[in-house]
Amino acid sequence: QVQLVESGGGLAQAGGSLRLSCAASGRTFTIYAMGWFRQAPGKEREFVAVTSWSGGSTSYADSVKGRFTISRDNAKNTVYLQMNSLKPEDTAVYYCAGRRAGNSEYDYWGQGTQVTVSS
Repeated sequence: QVQLVESGGGLAQAGGSLRLSCAASGRTFTIYAMGWFRQAPGKEREFVAVTSWSGGSTSYADSVKGRFTISRDNAKNTVYLQMNSLKPEDTAVYYCAGRRAGNSEYDYWGQGTQVTVSS
């Protein structure tokens, strides 16, 4: 099993920045990719960004492309989400998730961290 713990959420002004962290523990060798998702009040959870655990390839939702950057530190078993040029519509609970090789769905989820962007 893998445990994921997010941190770094909080309150930011529009145009500001925040960096989220996701620390993984347990059977981290089973992780193939790590992603970030978010869920705003009254909306469904949506994909934000993903990175492969070892290869460095990344992908982003169009809504965050050019503003958010996903990165990882394998030595620390940690994935980051650097969020710049924040907008009020980025307000949501942000979740990190891990996916095993061969799976299309994510297997591991963190508890979430709140990000609030004021205008």
